[in-house]
Amino acid sequence: MDIKKTLNNLHLWLGLSSGLVVFIVAVTGCIYAFQSEIKELTYPFLFVEQQDGAVLPPSQISEIAQEAFPEGHLHAVLYPTREKSAQAIFFSYGEGHDHYQIAYINPYSGELLKLNDEYADFFRFILDGHFYLWLPPEIGQPVVASFTLVFLFMVISGLILWWPKKKKNLKQSLKIKWSARWRRKNYDLHQVLGFYVMTFALVFAVTGLVWGFLWFRDGVFFVASGGEKFVEYYDPVSDSTQLYQGEIPALDAVWMKMNAEYPNADWIEVHPPGFEGAAIAANANPDASTFWKSDYRYFDQNTLEELPVEHFYGRFEEATVAEKIMRMNYDVHVGAIAGLPGKILAFFLSAIIASLPITGFLIWWGRRNKAKKQPVDHVKEKLELTEA
Repeated sequence: MDIKKTLNNLHLWLGLSSGLVVFIVAVTGCIYAFQSEIKELTYPFLFVEQQDGAVLPPSQISEIAQEAFPEGHLHAVLYPTREKSAQAIFFSYGEGHDHYQIAYINPYSGELLKLNDEYADFFRFILDGHFYLWLPPEIGQPVVASFTLVFLFMVISGLILWWPKKKKNLKQSLKIKWSARWRRKNYDLHQVLGFYVMTFALVFAVTGLVWGFLWFRDGVFFVASGGEKFVEYYDPVSDSTQLYQGEIPALDAVWMKMNAEYPNADWIEVHPPGFEGAAIAANANPDASTFWKSDYRYFDQNTLEELPVEHFYGRFEEATVAEKIMRMNYDVHVGAIAGLPGKILAFFLSAIIASLPITGFLIWWGRRNKAKKQPVDHVKEKLELTEA
């Protein structure tokens, strides 16, 4: 049995079956990499004129927002830096009235700048394509996850098929022969570019699979932590035997506490209790370009006592190495972990990955047409192209 020929056939047919999905996921990832930068250039309601005075507390921001969207379920109030509008985030899913709206409010005057339907937003459309192929989530999510697993195999098998048998051909396998005929150039674009993006493609695939399959996420955490079990997110519960005695709303009290403890944070967000008896959640992010360094805090809604949690959404300084790896997953996936250069790199890498199904299809199509004229050994042809 010729193992390399079998691997070549698997690479071919799995590539043909997954090509469209890989193309869509890569192109949407390309676009989404700069969603925050594009929004800041095109959404004027994100900004306000900075003032020296105090900003309105969350209770007043949420009241203004609730008047604009009375049927909404308030999920959080977010305060970015002082030159940006406050955001009252309404979110509900699976309760018969799904919605995701953000009320952008001037935190100094209380003026409602925009009530934006995030489900109708362009970048939500792009994200739905990336996550679900624009199918219902219960169908699209497992489809994307499954083909991401196939893509992981494609990357590994592609490296094995690329690897030249003769050392003298290694240098040639690292460059594109632009002077060759189109079939050879297309072959090089697939093989050579595929080799150069291989490491990053593996990172994209693995970080994507962390969201795609619970067993994969749990396995990554198990390995990274040295055998510990992943703890799902949960909201800690407040002491129901107590009653809040403060003079200001508890949500405002938590917000003031967070502002005092994180004066230099790029944003502070507070969450009203998600259900009766739940804690008030709050987070502070020192760097708005990423998420992984955020501090997540939880306070009893009656006593304002801080409540501990076992999951990795806690204080950053208390997170283990494995928990920090899980926190980094999104920022690594989109390239934000390396700042703007990382996003630019992620953009171009995603574009190259999107090209691989196209060049791979053209290789197959060319062989198919040639095979109609005479039978061809694909592995032998690969070697001939490599040595050409």
